[in-house]
Amino acid sequence: MRIAISGPPGSGKTTVSEAVSERMGYRLVLVGQIFREMASERMVDLETFGRFAEEDETIDRELDARMVAVARESTDIVIEGRLTGALMKRHGIPALKVHVDATEEVRSRRVAGREGKPADVVLREMQVRERSECKRYRAYYGIDPSDRSIYDVWIDSSAMTPEEVAEAIVSVAERGCADEASKGGDGS
Repeated sequence: MRIAISGPPGSGKTTVSEAVSERMGYRLVLVGQIFREMASERMVDLETFGRFAEEDETIDRELDARMVAVARESTDIVIEGRLTGALMKRHGIPALKVHVDATEEVRSRRVAGREGKPADVVLREMQVRERSECKRYRAYYGIDPSDRSIYDVWIDSSAMTPEEVAEAIVSVAERGCADEASKGGDGS
């Protein structure tokens, strides 16, 4: 089974993806890490690379192609990224599509704690980043990151621990595997 976990910065999707991967014994692929590797390959910082991506859709296309290739070749995998659920659906790759979200205030506090910055500064940076990403997603794919319709599960992590969110996802995944097995499916 593939598990695609999407969500905005600070929602907890990376921490949750790590926990789900470990609990399921699945390989973990972080799309943000692929983006960082691409920036490094071009020898630019992440913010600059994000601005380049706004003007050059080949950057997002390359990122997506790398992620889709990994998803196609693997079944027992957790893939974490902003558009993983939407791209799994678009490319016809079977996956449990999960969206993890939290309020802006919670997300900015989480990121501030992780990065050692004031929460108000992080909130402004996060809003700029999200506008940039939303602009690219709409222009390149016609995808609205806030559209819930493509997800199998949508979790608000604002008042939950990462362990509680991971448990909810693992529970759904295990039920899905059992449902597929009872139908004679392969569970993916």
